[in-house]
Order: sequence, then C-alpha cells, then structure tokens
Amino acid sequence: MPADSPARATARGTIALLTGASGFTEHRPPSRPLPPDGPLGWAGYDAARERAAARTGEEESVVYGTGTVGDRACVLLAFEFGFLGGSLGRQTGDRLAAAYELALTRRLPLLALVATGGSRMQEGMVALTQLQRVAAASARLRAAGLPQIAVVRDPTTGGGWATVGAGADVVLALPGAQVGFAGSRVRPADADPYAYSAEGQFAAGQVDAVVPPGELARTVALWLRALGPHDALPAAPLPRARSAARLPETGREAVAAARAPGRPRAEAYLADYFAARLPLHGDRCGSTDPGLLCGFGLRADGSPVAYVAQCGTPTRPAGYRAAARTIRLADRLKVPVLTLVDTPGAANDAEAERAGAGAAIAETFAAIAAVRVPVTTLVIGEGGSGGALALAAPDNTHVTADSYFSVIAPEPAAAILKRPPSETGATADQLRLRPQDLVDLGIARSIVS
Repeated sequence: MPADSPARATARGTIALLTGASGFTEHRPPSRPLPPDGPLGWAGYDAARERAAARTGEEESVVYGTGTVGDRACVLLAFEFGFLGGSLGRQTGDRLAAAYELALTRRLPLLALVATGGSRMQEGMVALTQLQRVAAASARLRAAGLPQIAVVRDPTTGGGWATVGAGADVVLALPGAQVGFAGSRVRPADADPYAYSAEGQFAAGQVDAVVPPGELARTVALWLRALGPHDALPAAPLPRARSAARLPETGREAVAAARAPGRPRAEAYLADYFAARLPLHGDRCGSTDPGLLCGFGLRADGSPVAYVAQCGTPTRPAGYRAAARTIRLADRLKVPVLTLVDTPGAANDAEAERAGAGAAIAETFAAIAAVRVPVTTLVIGEGGSGGALALAAPDNTHVTADSYFSVIAPEPAAAILKRPPSETGATADQLRLRPQDLVDLGIARSIVS
C-alpha cells in the first residue's frame, strides 16, 4: 500500500481526519526513561529510536489525548507506524495505559486508531508484557460501562491487533488495510493474502465494517452517539406493523400469512424504525449469518436502541453468537434492545451442528436471561420453536397479525405424531399458534396493528 494512502496516514493526520476543526489536546504520561539501549541493552536501539524520532517528529509510537468527533468528546489514541513500525515497547505501554486511564477518569469513550506491527523485539519480553497492561486497562473500561471503538489502519498486526484492535467493542477498518495476527514476514509463504486484509476479516466476521476514509468521521460520530456512555434509558418502543393483515381464522391461515413471500421482513421494519443504523458484523469466531441482522441504531429523536433481527431464514450458530454479543454489549452500555423474531427455526444441517448450534442457542438464551436493560420483542413472521424463542423477551413479547409462534412448525409436528400430511392444518389448529391464541395464552402481550 502506498505510504501516502489514507490507511497509511500518520497518527496525527488520522486524528485530524476525525476531529477536523474541533482540534485535539495531546496528553503525555509522566516520563519514565529507559536504560541505555533499552531493557535488554540491545546494541543500536537508542540510535534507531533517535532516527525514528527525527523522521516522524514523535517521541514514541503512540500519540493520545482528548478531542471531539462530530459532537461527542472522546479519548483518542493513534499509532504512528513510521516510528519503529508502530511497535509496542514499555514507553508505548505507558502511553496506552495512560490513555485508557484518561478515558476511565473522565468517563469518555476510547477511540483507538491502530497501525502497528506488534511488539518491539529490541525490548523482548518487556515489550510483550505490555499486551497484558492493555488487556487489564481495557477490562477496567468495560467494567465501567465505557465503549471502545477501534479503527484499524494499514497495517494492524500482532499483539496490537489482538488487544487494542480486536479487543474493542466495535472494529472498523480502512479499505485495503493489512489486518491480522500474523504479519507479512511471519505468516506461511503460501497463505492467502485476502485472509489478512480488512475485507477478508470483514468476510470472516472479525470486523464490523470497512469504511472509506471520506465516511470515517461521520461513521465514528454516529457510533459515539449510539454507544454512549448513557444513563439508564427506557424500553425500546414497539415498531409499527408494516402490513394491514387481518387476524387469521385458523392455524393454517396463520402459518400461510407468516410464510407469504410478500410479507414485510426485518429490513422494512428496521428502515421504518431507525433514522441511522450501525451494523455489528459477525460472531468473532470466523463466521457470519446474513439472515441475522444486529447492531445499534439511532431513532429520529436521537435515542439509541440495539437491535437483533431475524430475516425469515433458519438462524445459524454464527447468528446466535452475534446476537448474544450484541445483547451483552447493549446491557453493558445501558442501551435498550429490540428483537425482531422471524425464523422457521434454528438451522439443523450437519454444518450447523459442527459449528455448535446447541451451544450458540444456549448462549443467546443466557444473554436474554441475564440482561438488565429492557428488551422489547416483536414477532413479525414465523416463530419456529426454540430457535425463535431464544430471541424473545420473556415478559415483553408482542406479535403482528401476520405472524405465528409455535413449539414446532405444524408439518414436523404432524410427522412426529405420525399423522398424514392432510392433517397438518388440524395440527396447526391444535397448536394454538395464531396471534390471538398467543395473547390468550399469555405468551404475547399484544397484537401490534
């Protein structure tokens, strides 16, 4: 990648891209000089640092301080790749720890602009243990309910990716950036370079979005507004029904209405509900589920709501893990959650089993059960068994007129009972899965019209 590309901009240039005219106030930690040639006495280390300082104008590989992105104050830290490859040494660790502490003390979000080759060899294990300092500082921010956003630039590799980058709540990447734990000089010679790119990491569910430089400031500003910090917020309001369907007279009619190709789906509901939407992408385990949408959104009045929405397909393990990730993040940041239920059930193929379907569904049930922020659920289509129930709020689930919710779909129910296909409709009636049945049974609080 060319040195003058946006992904390879300097630390201060990247900060300026985000803060613009609002400016940036730099901070520095107390001075803690290194011994001659560093803790290992590495011959020539002092000279290399002097050359790096002369070339970049920086004293270390990280710059940090306070600034404003959009209308939100935050603590920014930015790696200067020109200073010894943006590597982490003891003094880098001092700056990183101080940046996290500044965010904690002032109760501000932390925005990390990462470009690093990893730990500094000339400082050996002293450099490597800085990763533990970063992890501890990050954990303190999480415990305090403060959000962390990372923008990964070119390159972001090694321990810097595995802590400051991938350890953030939201990970954005600049196009074309090299992103991965293994740097270009240490990965296998025949490794596919796409796997180590921003785009490849997005495809694998490790990055939430690849954002062009011209859109970065606006995107980060929206994320800062959505993530807070916030005081306790009220429950997410119910979406409006997106169809004028009448209530079904039979169970068979309810199932047909929920399966109708022209019925409004999650995208229509979310587009109507939010003024701005910020997707979270992937399960952080190497997989994605395009049939499960999740993220944070801003309503027309500016209030944030986290969302998890099924899109009418069997939900895969990656979808459930992404859902649990979203719900837990919303809980920590005190943001209410909206779930839209619409699935014939959890994916049940061999691949889903190998990917841990049971554990992933259990993780989602646990996230809903443990959440302290209010969760609002609207069933907008099919509510197929435990794969749908995993996303339903136990005491705040509502249904639309063109939906159903059932312990099992009527076709497999009839098969289990050894009934002929002609009795599927009667089985649907017996299951009492219509919207009005669900209200009568106390499963749903209301039918949204």
